[in-house]
Amino acid sequence: MKTLAALALALAIPLVTSPIAAQPVAVTPIAEAQRGTMVTVRGTVERITDEDEFRLADASGTIRVYVGPNWVPADVGEVVTVSGFVDDGLGPREIYARTLTRADGTVVAFERRYD
Repeated sequence: MKTLAALALALAIPLVTSPIAAQPVAVTPIAEAQRGTMVTVRGTVERITDEDEFRLADASGTIRVYVGPNWVPADVGEVVTVSGFVDDGLGPREIYARTLTRADGTVVAFERRYD
């Protein structure tokens, strides 16, 4: 029998865990997210630009967040915290999300990593 994580990976869906008591994490303002670094940002889902990408906004700016090949697990207007790798390529900055935490503390982990 496959584990839940292995099954989620095989089906290319995000693994959702229940709310947990997490260690405090330093949140970086979106405008200060540097290319080629791991960051944690918090903001409001401004719009969903594709089935696997959305735009996140805070008081300092906006950034694209890629969760592919998964579906975006948040709604427009929802406040979320995203941890991931800021793309170091050319073009607009984009975060390749590793986790997304909803306001209720539910953590969505994305098994596919892009760094």
